Amino acid sequence: MPDERLLDDMDRRILNRIQQRFPVTAEPFRVLAEEMNISEEEALHRVRVLKERGVIRRIGAVFSPHHLGFVSTLCAVKVPPAKVAHFTETINAVSGVTHHYQRNHAYNYWFTLICPSEEELVQTLKDIEKQTALPILSMRSTKTFKINASFSL
Repeated sequence: MPDERLLDDMDRRILNRIQQRFPVTAEPFRVLAEEMNISEEEALHRVRVLKERGVIRRIGAVFSPHHLGFVSTLCAVKVPPAKVAHFTETINAVSGVTHHYQRNHAYNYWFTLICPSEEELVQTLKDIEKQTALPILSMRSTKTFKINASFSL
């Protein structure tokens, strides 16, 4: 994890600005630079360095799948150690998997899946089960709770 002490005041100002209100425009780094009173090149460079250092994981929009007509589920799987590599390779090839991770738990592999329809979601889970020979526990949400995951620097 990067040492926060390695962030200067400008880095902190940029991070505070872009994590909640990234400029939605054809030239977002020009807008950011003007607000920060720096050059566009410096803004781009700073963001690039922060990304390379792992301070910024990704920059992108977050959409509500439900409002776009998509369906999603959180899945858990008991993957034996000898099958982890194959399971990971299989999951990586599924375009609807938004993220996946291993846990120290009986259900040691978790992933989220989003699909344009209920039918496609069910079929995709069946396909993964067939390819991996592992049963998948699908946990559909009944209510969505969103938190603001921004950090004041």
